[in-house]
Amino acid sequence: MRWENLTDRPAGHRDRDPALFGADAVTTRTFDSPEFRGITFHEVRARSILNRVPGASRMPFEWTVNPYRGCTHACVYCFARKTHGYLDLDTGVGFDTQIVVKVNAPDLLRRQLGSRRWQGEHIAMGTNVDCYQRAEGRYRLMPGIITALRDHANPFSILTKGTLILRDLDLLRQAAAVTDVGISVSVGFTDPALWRTVEPGTPSPERRLDVVRTLGEHGIGCGVLMAPVIPFLGDHPDQLRATVRSIAAAGATSVTPLVLHLRPGAREWFMTWLGQHHPYLVGRYERLYAEGAYAPRWYQRRITRQVHELAEEFGIGPSRAGAARRITLPEREPEPTPGPGPTQLSLL
Repeated sequence: MRWENLTDRPAGHRDRDPALFGADAVTTRTFDSPEFRGITFHEVRARSILNRVPGASRMPFEWTVNPYRGCTHACVYCFARKTHGYLDLDTGVGFDTQIVVKVNAPDLLRRQLGSRRWQGEHIAMGTNVDCYQRAEGRYRLMPGIITALRDHANPFSILTKGTLILRDLDLLRQAAAVTDVGISVSVGFTDPALWRTVEPGTPSPERRLDVVRTLGEHGIGCGVLMAPVIPFLGDHPDQLRATVRSIAAAGATSVTPLVLHLRPGAREWFMTWLGQHHPYLVGRYERLYAEGAYAPRWYQRRITRQVHELAEEFGIGPSRAGAARRITLPEREPEPTPGPGPTQLSLL
């Protein structure tokens, strides 16, 4: 396998607005192996890696670390698509194939954790794009990040759809021995046909549940964010029952349902996909989401009630206060602001 260096020049020489990338160099690479075919990586040296989330009092986390921007999971509903537009990158196919990599993330985090300004607050990862997406297999940023958090005994949590997290099992166990570590895996449904069309770049739901099972077997409790529950495609009572049953069988410590939300950027991409694959549902979606990005509260409450009843039946119960809950996505996550240290690049 071979890396081909397509560009190795300052960001100011790019056709797109260089201010979006800051003054640091951007190296653009492609990889000729099958798993990376058609994907372009933009390697940057970020100026800060800790992002403070405004309005944290309303959310289960205040600080985030996001080593990547864009995601090869290619989930058609991903709410983070809009953030690619801030870099003048396409929020559709571009979000799936133009991946920004903060190559200095581990070293930068270690320095920021050691700053006297840092107070050791909880750090959430995977709240924007997946830190265990395919690119992590090549760049291996997470081992350095987890090691830095372990060495500073800094509490953290991870939300992922990726099975690659098991590569770092030993590091996670070491970190859990000295600080509070929360892990959640996202599994919104177990229907294989639905998975192949809406989450084409992810491991299958069964493989993700194997992650939950393996973590539990090694003493790391793992919750499941049952997200998204997709109206009219993944919300039938039989589908909900099958999903919760599988989550329980995997030994999840909690299950937290979250109904599909369609923010600007994601909404347009998802509705285009819906029109191609399920055109008879377009009108129903337009009515259900007529008030904005979120399904009506009556619908959300109905799904939550059904899932919690099923969870009680299968013996797992809803998510409660604790490590797993801290990484549950909030209903509305504002854009992060820079953490301690110099001004952050506009790269979440």
